[in-house]
Amino acid sequence: MEHFWVQLSKPDNIPMPILLVMTVAYLFMSFRQAYRNDKIIARLEANPALAAKHHRKWEPYHKSWAKRLHVWPYLLRIEFIGALFVFIFLLLWSIAFNAPLEEPANPAFTPNPSKAPWYFLGLQELLVYFDPWIAGVVLPGMIISGLMAIPYVDINPYGNGYYTFRQRWFSISVFMFGFLVLWIILIILGTYIRGPGWQLFWPWEYWDPHRVIYETNVDVSELLAAWMNKPDWARAPTTGPYLERLFHPATIIGLAVLVAMLGALGGMTIGFMKLALPDTWKKMGFIRQQVVLGHLVIMIFTCVKIALRLTPGLNIKYIWVLPDIMNI
Repeated sequence: MEHFWVQLSKPDNIPMPILLVMTVAYLFMSFRQAYRNDKIIARLEANPALAAKHHRKWEPYHKSWAKRLHVWPYLLRIEFIGALFVFIFLLLWSIAFNAPLEEPANPAFTPNPSKAPWYFLGLQELLVYFDPWIAGVVLPGMIISGLMAIPYVDINPYGNGYYTFRQRWFSISVFMFGFLVLWIILIILGTYIRGPGWQLFWPWEYWDPHRVIYETNVDVSELLAAWMNKPDWARAPTTGPYLERLFHPATIIGLAVLVAMLGALGGMTIGFMKLALPDTWKKMGFIRQQVVLGHLVIMIFTCVKIALRLTPGLNIKYIWVLPDIMNI
């Protein structure tokens, strides 16, 4: 556990424990409030006469409820006090810990492992499973476009201004999956599990810089070529006429497998939406459906690709290798 505690106590990694504690704390607070509101919502839905008189929020019968709706001074006073606490915390933190600056860069010495700041380690971890332009451009772009699309694809009229899980379970589940699984967990993995040589080390393992793992990463075309005993289909050549490389069996096989995977994921996603949220899916319309479907499929495909890479015995590096352009 020595190296784990060293990584945990490094000045530039101190925000990580704070992030974890705050994530758990705020999740608990928000879901507790949502649970209370859902109990009230169930009571109001069971009694239409009561629902017509009271707002669907926690403590709907409180005498001072109307006062809590004012932004000034109630909300701004709380925000100002919160800002003061954050300022004091950052001031004490800057006094207690020095800035994590290292010695000047030395081209003759490269740190092992060489890691980005903790808030970029999720993206650096994705570089293990995707081409740099996909991990560094396409997937972050999908995150931004997905957040921008939320106000336009969200047609659920409930849950505005109050916590609820019952009325917004799908939206909350998708957001929490993207935030926790595809961001927080990847940051934790890159911070505490990735050691020398960018190899995986469990927290109780010694970070041996001389450890060598004898495993071979293969493409899907190589795996299928070995299974079908077609060695010529294994990998597209890197030299020669471009059209010949483009229409090589390895390239065609990879494209076929990629299209089949995305089609299967898309079909399962559509089936789930029609089964779990039939009215919402129908009201979305074609454009909203395609936006939601595209982002959900990419999220699921990212997890599938990570699982294929980390599964012992498979170690699939790329599904589709397009010479000189991209690898997926």
